[in-house]
Amino acid sequence: MTKALYVDGPSNLRIGECDTPSLAAGELRVALRRGGICGSDLHYFNHGGFGAVRLREPMILGHEVAGEVGEVGPDVVGFRAGDLVALSPSRPCFDCVECKRGLHNHCLNMRFYGSAMPFPHIQGAFRQEIIARAENCVKADGLSAAEAAMAEPLSVALHAVRRAGEMVGRRVLVTGCGPIGVLAIMAARRAGAGEIIATDISETMLGYASRAGADVCLNTAHDAEALTPYATGKGTVDVLFECSGAQAALNTAIPTIRPQGRLIQLGMSGDMLIPMMQITARELQLMGSFRFHEEFAMAVRMMQNGLIDTRPLITHSFAWTEFEAAFAMANDRTQAMKVQLEFGPC
Repeated sequence: MTKALYVDGPSNLRIGECDTPSLAAGELRVALRRGGICGSDLHYFNHGGFGAVRLREPMILGHEVAGEVGEVGPDVVGFRAGDLVALSPSRPCFDCVECKRGLHNHCLNMRFYGSAMPFPHIQGAFRQEIIARAENCVKADGLSAAEAAMAEPLSVALHAVRRAGEMVGRRVLVTGCGPIGVLAIMAARRAGAGEIIATDISETMLGYASRAGADVCLNTAHDAEALTPYATGKGTVDVLFECSGAQAALNTAIPTIRPQGRLIQLGMSGDMLIPMMQITARELQLMGSFRFHEEFAMAVRMMQNGLIDTRPLITHSFAWTEFEAAFAMANDRTQAMKVQLEFGPC
């Protein structure tokens, strides 16, 4: 038996035991080292879910994780004990109709760590030890465990930028500068964005956005009309990455998008009303961006090659047994960008 961090409902976290099965062919036994607290973890902790997704049984949280290989199963090549690995939480079946279309992030039988979307829920990775398929592990040589655990949120941003298409020279607007928003700024800049505008209601978050490469940072809490200059004519923004999931952010951002521009929706806090006449009259391209798959290995390589530096976003770390303090800090947007749990040596 090993111990794990469970959520039983709003504001109800506890450490409990969970099974660790025997090692099978193609698997690795991984001792967890770092785990990042994600926005979805906070939704489960704060509200018992998000949108229509609700907790219906105790669930182990966590999907932004990295660890050290402790044991290598039969038929596994390329890994050995002691390797630092980033664990992708994206575990598609590779056999359903969506997987066969190449849309692995839309797998009909997806087992994404720490998800209450299906029932029984898919248990997460905030546990002392986990058995993982070797195909879901990416060696993270040269990175710290803290950096390796950032591969998952970076993958989300990379997938969104791929969805947005050509980025070179584009004017980009990012609404919501939490970890995903700031990583979207980094990814868009790396892809060649010509100008990046960022909005948020927190000066702290906008500070991170500026340091990540945003050219203009606007506090819409201080100035509700801050985006008005970008809405002249029929709009002047090529691509909007909406990362807040807030209706107010969407309402103020859509008028800035030029005709045939793209709106990439990443924020997930529940359904929002869409001004369909504006979408239609300006021929806007409205696109969702959900999770990732092949971008995970890409995220690790980009960090290893120094193309994107996620270290400035890791603001706090706590021993995983101090989960109450860690989640309290993660909820404080005046101080925290990314809070991680420490499960062992880093």
